[in-house]
Amino acid sequence: MKDYNWFSGDKIKVGIYGESHSEDIGVRLEGLDYSSLDEEKLRAFMKRRAPGQNAWSTPRKEADEVIIDKLENGLFEAHILNTNIRPSDYSNLLRTPRPSHADFTAGLKYGPNFKSSGGGSFSGRLTAPMCIAGFLALTYLSEKGIRISSRIKSIGGVSDGALDLEKLKDVRNKEFPVIDDEAGEKMKKVIEEARTSEDSVGGVIETVIEGMPGGIGGPIFEGIEGKIAQICFAIPAVKGIEFGNGFEAAKLHGSENNDSLVFEDGKLKLETNRCGGILGGISVGGDVAPIVFDCAIKPTPTIGKEQRTVDLETKENTTLKAKGRHDPCIVPRAVPVFEAAAALAIADLI
Repeated sequence: MKDYNWFSGDKIKVGIYGESHSEDIGVRLEGLDYSSLDEEKLRAFMKRRAPGQNAWSTPRKEADEVIIDKLENGLFEAHILNTNIRPSDYSNLLRTPRPSHADFTAGLKYGPNFKSSGGGSFSGRLTAPMCIAGFLALTYLSEKGIRISSRIKSIGGVSDGALDLEKLKDVRNKEFPVIDDEAGEKMKKVIEEARTSEDSVGGVIETVIEGMPGGIGGPIFEGIEGKIAQICFAIPAVKGIEFGNGFEAAKLHGSENNDSLVFEDGKLKLETNRCGGILGGISVGGDVAPIVFDCAIKPTPTIGKEQRTVDLETKENTTLKAKGRHDPCIVPRAVPVFEAAAALAIADLI
């Protein structure tokens, strides 16, 4: 019996099971109607997230081959085999928890029997099955003219170029998903510096939803922002989300922050898009303005540097030099995960 962790939306349900070092990880998707599944495109999408492909990701190599168990309209099940695991790297972490990791709180909730190897069910490894379900949602939405794209907006203080919707279309075909390749090279250097010093670095991922129908969402608990945020916060290491100019709005006057409606060549537009394409929790419509949101990703908490922690059995202060294989920066591999998360939220709303 698989122990699924569920997202239950208004129309669809997504269940994810497994741990970082379990025999397999998998997904069950209920309630989504789709016309077909292009397995070649699915493999290409999963490869964008897969580990062990370059210098800025974890050396752990996994093929992430998707094994489809059930495929029928409204019900989909699939799994991925974990083939490259090292449980011995993670012994004793419930006793001497890693700083800023879930070891301590997992011990509080689940006790000494929690499967902590590789972070267990708190690991970013579990974003792989999320991507499988998200790919189906992306396919479903593309058939309705809705396109979702993400990019690296910044890493370690180095920013990508300004948002350009035309250039954004090419980002998903790049190994390093930025608009400005020169900025991308600087980001790679920041990641390499963190890696060689046994440290890590975080960043920001921007997601754009184009072609969204207007009038989707609602007030209070029905707002689009809340629906998207719920799934985005299921991605490990996400510490913040903002729509449009987000927290920058707190520094402005209303006259500076407001988006004026204008007609351009007979078409209604937002003169600016500080609201991120959402007003009152409701989409303004892709013809008026796209939905735009950013997510802040913290630095990978498991690092090679020696850190202070405690021994929960002896009740003494101690130090920890973490073992295991980890990304010096998870931001590049997380880009398709945010496309998947946004697609699941929007598919449920649509």
